[in-house]
Parts: sequence; structure tokens; C-alpha cells
Amino acid sequence: MNLYTNKKRWKWILAIVALLIVGASLWYTNNLVKSIAVQETNQVQLWAAAMEQHAGMMKSTEEFFNKVSEQEQMRVDLLALAYRQVLDFSSNENTGIYLEIIKNNISIPLVITDDRGNIMFSNNLPENQKDKKVFDAEMRSAYSKFAPIKINPGYGQIQWLYYNESLIYTELKAVLEDMINHFMEEITLNALGVPVIITDEAGTEILNYGNLDSTMMQNADYVERQMALMRSENEPLQIEFMNTGKAYIYYRTTDLVEQMKFFPIIQFIVIALYLLIAYLLFSWARRSEQNQVWAGMAKETAHQLGTPISSLMGWVELLKMQEEPFAGTDEMEKDIERLQIVTDRFSKIGSIPVLEPNDIIPLIQDTMEYLQRRFSKKFEFDIRLPEGPLVIPLVPSLFRWVLENLTKNAIDAMGDKGKITLELTDGQDEVTIDLSDTGKGIAKKQFKQVFAPGYTSKKRGWGLGLSLSKRIIEEYHKGKIFVKSSVVGQGTTFRIILKKE
Repeated sequence: MNLYTNKKRWKWILAIVALLIVGASLWYTNNLVKSIAVQETNQVQLWAAAMEQHAGMMKSTEEFFNKVSEQEQMRVDLLALAYRQVLDFSSNENTGIYLEIIKNNISIPLVITDDRGNIMFSNNLPENQKDKKVFDAEMRSAYSKFAPIKINPGYGQIQWLYYNESLIYTELKAVLEDMINHFMEEITLNALGVPVIITDEAGTEILNYGNLDSTMMQNADYVERQMALMRSENEPLQIEFMNTGKAYIYYRTTDLVEQMKFFPIIQFIVIALYLLIAYLLFSWARRSEQNQVWAGMAKETAHQLGTPISSLMGWVELLKMQEEPFAGTDEMEKDIERLQIVTDRFSKIGSIPVLEPNDIIPLIQDTMEYLQRRFSKKFEFDIRLPEGPLVIPLVPSLFRWVLENLTKNAIDAMGDKGKITLELTDGQDEVTIDLSDTGKGIAKKQFKQVFAPGYTSKKRGWGLGLSLSKRIIEEYHKGKIFVKSSVVGQGTTFRIILKKE
């Protein structure tokens, strides 16, 4: 019965299923991120096309306004000329047509002041200037676009005529400027939230930007890095940008999409950690349950063995009382003693063992001699021990169990005949025991597997001997046990290392 093989097969099946689930999840998430990025790029391109169309409309509006501005300039100049001719008494020209022009002025603001700046006449002033009596600095700034006209009304007086763009033109200009500002905000503060940088045709001057840190945008290196990143992701979009001519829109994916690119990796790590923790918890719970079952079974076995052992001891005593004692009584007593040791081993499973100082040399010698008498003489035993004593902390009954398991496994591996060699080496801080056989050997990939519960190469058996031996040496005695070397077809060497203190 090979429990280990079945368990290993199920582990591989579960691992493959887990990898398929993780792979499918990562594939779906990765495709989802790519789809979002493509959709975002398409939306930006549609947005850029709409902005280009809007920019064309703005350009047409600006061209129309420039034509209106030219005509407005001609009207203002004509009105100024009319006032100059009407108020200039030195001119003999007919002023009737100029008076008609002045009469029809309903939108161009004008102010006539004396030499000291007192307002003598005004027309079409904005609301904030109608009540003023003096042509102050604020009004001079407002009427600075056109040079004032010097008027000589006679009588040695000098007057000045100030005029400005018409109120209708000023309102139209304010509307156009508002449209331009709104257009710039619409480009940069787009609803898509895509980081954009708008440059001139040469790509040297930044006209505007959006969805980027305004503080960092003052740093030339940061701007260069952003533009390089945008160029690497997408080709800049070219648009006709009003009176500045061509402009380029640089853009990249949003920070959200950039973060989502790392989502599959984070997802993989989280799933892997979850599976690892779940596996460790499951393994711990399974081992804990196994330990409890094994401990309960072992204690019950020890309890059940107690009665027949006591009975056997009684029968041996009766055999000794006969007139002619039975020849095998001594060996029977040794076997009963061995049964008592086995019972003691089972009773100690599940309990915390107490290590006590013991001379390991006679312990090994007695155990191996007992085993040698129980096996065929075709098996040769070579026991190499140093001169004693060699005292180390041990639980004698459990340590004997390890030697028996290793020896029985070696006998099974050799078949009908072979040689078992046990060599003990006394080190400074530890004791090393090598037990070798001339059996069929173990493949290198199975060096660790042989200690797994349920692993066995025999048709019969539970595959628990080496697993229990490993627990006895490593958990109880804080030592080490492992396959030192093995050659298939030649034999295997197990090594045990025990601390002296």
C-alpha cells in the first residue's frame, strides 16, 4: 500500500489546478487592462479630433472677429477725424458730413478735456466712467490705445479728444477671450482625466497642460520625462490651433491604467501567498491530526500488549520450574524483554521524551547483536565502534527503534544476502553514525522522499518506519538523519548525527 504515491499524485493535480486558475485569472486581468488602455487611447483620439474641430471653429471665429476689428478701426478713425474737423476753427472745410458722422455715433466712447484734465464733454462712456469729472490716471490707461487728438477751439485754449474702441467691439472681444480661455480649459481639464501637454509646432514652448502636478511642471526635467513617456506611448496629435498655427497634443494613459498594469502581478502574489498560507495551515492541521491518531493508536497498542507479555513471563517461569528446563528459555526471555521495550516505545509516542545520559556504545552493540541473531546468516554485520565509554543524552528505547528500522530496511533492500556496515565516529561536539548496506540503492531525487509518511518501495507496509525515525532523531533528540549517499544497484548509506550535549 503506497500512500505516499497517491498523496504525491493528488498534490500534483491540485498544484496544476491551482496554476490553471491563477493563469486564467492573470490572463483575463491582463487582457482587461489592455482593453481599458486601448479604449482609453481611442477615447483620447476622439477627444483630440473633437478638440481639433472645435479649434477650427475658434479659428474661423477669430478670423471673422479680426475682420470686424479692422472695420471697427476704420470707424473709430473716421469718427476721430470728424471731431477734429468740426472742432478745428481754422479749417474752412464744410463740416456737415462730419456732424452727421458724430450724430450717428452710438457706441464709440469719447471724452473732451481741457488743458488741466477736466472733462468738458463725454459720450457713450461705460457705466463706471459716466459720473467722472476729471480725466484721471485710470481713464488715461483705459484710453491709451489711441493717441489723443489736440483740438484748437480758438481763444488761445487747447483741448484734447480721447476716444476708445466701441462698446460693442469691447463686449465682443471679451466674449472671444472668454471663449478662448474656456477652450484652453476644455482641452486641459478634459473629462477623461488623461495627462496632456500642448506645445507649439516646434515642440519647445508649452501652451498648456492638464491632469499633471502644477508644482512639478515647473521642473524642466520632470516635463522632459513626461513628454518622453508620452512620446513612447502614443504619437502626438496635430491640430490647427487658432492664431498660433499648428500645435501638438502629447498624452499618455491615466495613472489608474498605469497602476492596473501592476495589478496582475499583485494579484499573483496575493493568490500565491494565500495558497501558501492555506497549504501550510492545512499541512499543520493534517500533521496535528495524524500525530493525535498515531499517539492514540500507539498507546492503545502498548496497553493491549501488556496482558500477553505478562502471561508470557508467567509461562517462562513455569518452564524454568520443570525438572528439565526448556533449552530456549533464555532466548524467550530476551524476546519478552524486547517486547517490553517495544511496548515502552509505543507508550512514549505522543509524550515529551526525557533525554538522559547513556553510553551509546553498548546500546548500539546490544541492539545490532540482537538483530543479527534474528536474521539469516547470509547477511554479514560489520560493526565499527570506538573504545568506550561515550555518554550522550538519549532515550534508549526510541534510539533502538531507529537502529531497528534502518537495519530492517537495509535487509529488505538487499534481498537474500548482503552486508550491513555500522560505523560510529566520535567528534568534538557530536557523534556521527553511518549505517550502510549493499542493496538496490535509492535514486537521488528520492533522498528526501523516503522520509515522507506513506512512502514505501515494498508491496506491503505502511511506509512509516523512516518517517518515525526522522521524528525521533530530529524532534526528540534534536539531531539529524539523512541519506548520505546511494548508488542504484550498489547500496545506500544513512547518516545519523547526535549532539553530545
